Amino acid sequence: MEALRPVSSTEKWLITATVMLVAVMEVLDITIVNVSLREMMGTFGATVSEITWVITAYVVASAIVMPLTGFLVDNFGRKKILLTNIIGFMITSILCGISTSLIEIIVFRALQGVFGASLIPLSQFILRDTFPKKELGKAMAIWAMGIMVGPILGPTLGGYITEHLSWHWVFFINIPVCIIAFVLALSMITETPRKNRPVDWPGIISLAIGIGCLQTFLEEGYRYDWFASHTILFLFVTAIAGIAVFIVRSVGNPNAVIDMSIFKDRQFVSCAFIMTAFSGTLFGALVLQPLMTEVLMQYPSSQTGLIMAPRGLASLLFMPFIPFLMQRVSAKIIIAIGMLLCAYGTYLMAKWNLDINMGKMAWEATIQGLGMSCVFGPLSTIVFDNLPHEKIAAASGVFSFSRNMGLSIGVALLTTVLTTQTQVNWNRLGGHINSMNTNLWHWLNVQHLSIHSPAAIQRLTNVLYTQASMISYVNVYWLAAILFVVMVPLVLFIKKGHISGDMTAMH
Repeated sequence: MEALRPVSSTEKWLITATVMLVAVMEVLDITIVNVSLREMMGTFGATVSEITWVITAYVVASAIVMPLTGFLVDNFGRKKILLTNIIGFMITSILCGISTSLIEIIVFRALQGVFGASLIPLSQFILRDTFPKKELGKAMAIWAMGIMVGPILGPTLGGYITEHLSWHWVFFINIPVCIIAFVLALSMITETPRKNRPVDWPGIISLAIGIGCLQTFLEEGYRYDWFASHTILFLFVTAIAGIAVFIVRSVGNPNAVIDMSIFKDRQFVSCAFIMTAFSGTLFGALVLQPLMTEVLMQYPSSQTGLIMAPRGLASLLFMPFIPFLMQRVSAKIIIAIGMLLCAYGTYLMAKWNLDINMGKMAWEATIQGLGMSCVFGPLSTIVFDNLPHEKIAAASGVFSFSRNMGLSIGVALLTTVLTTQTQVNWNRLGGHINSMNTNLWHWLNVQHLSIHSPAAIQRLTNVLYTQASMISYVNVYWLAAILFVVMVPLVLFIKKGHISGDMTAMH
């Protein structure tokens, strides 16, 4: 793959700044909102299940549009799509910030997801089109840094903004970023030729129904006990049917909205599958950590952000070394080492307890940050190695979709395990609370309580919930650590990847 035209070193880095600005903004926008949901509940008078649609609406809309990135680039050109998305993202951010009802913010968040969906794959596509092959490892390392660090630093920034300003500003903060990015994109990004591909409306509709229902199934399933709910069962069946119709219609169809021939490339499929599995396990576990620190350990949002930050900082500091490692070591070895580092870091999390201090949690999390660099960096570099240039835009959309889908699957799976284990542990621990237990009488004496007093019952309930939940978090982290180890053999499906001087091939 060569750039559309020769660009100077200054132009390369201005283009990099442009696309990374919008990419990091989009990734941040998902997690930065999470810590503001409690304040939004008060503003809109919403319940927990209702306010989560602020997240779900964005994720579902983004998941539907993201795989269509290649089709949109072919029909309209990458510059027009990028500029449209930046403006649309800014306008919908403003509308979200000034929303006065729950329905308004859910609708505007869905529209924000539509405009934000292509920003990540577009950023990867433009960077690969800008840098020569000998600098591709460096470019993809920079891209991976933004994609990884965004979800981790999001809670930190969101907690600070919510605590010192208001939830409205988690949206308004996008305005200056979008303005700067638009000006840079207008002057720095070159346009690609338009192909005017026919629109396969049945394919788009079946894909939208399939992915939309699948994403909603993953986002809402654990709240309604999965297949115990007729609505969740309907979503699952509809998702399978919609995706099946899309695949049958698209295979061998030259006008398909997604070029299905990209799935013939083993390198691409292997990397996309690993990205799905790794993202699901990693971010599924990380999404639960703020709940543990804030609910069980009573840390404020700002301190939770400080605990999470070293993981991202470690990843940022180590990522620039990945291209140099890939010149000397096979990519599959680096990825395997990264998975084992994440497994060890998660194993350390499985040894945490309610008495652990902030410093220990933050320090041990840096091991995961190193592992993230070793996985995301090489994967992002070698994933399109065997694909021709004209297929990379489509493949970028699918690759980014695989990351997002993995995240949704991971959060759904690990949240379900957490909820189920909490109930199991509650029943198991509660079975020991009886008048024959001498430890109970000792605890009551220490607390100066009577076994029949309401205060004793309330305090026992709180202690029981805290202990049952903490054991469940430990179980989840154990499961995640095991999953990281199980993933290691997947690297055998990847071709050896070294960055040579001219990067003419990766063998």
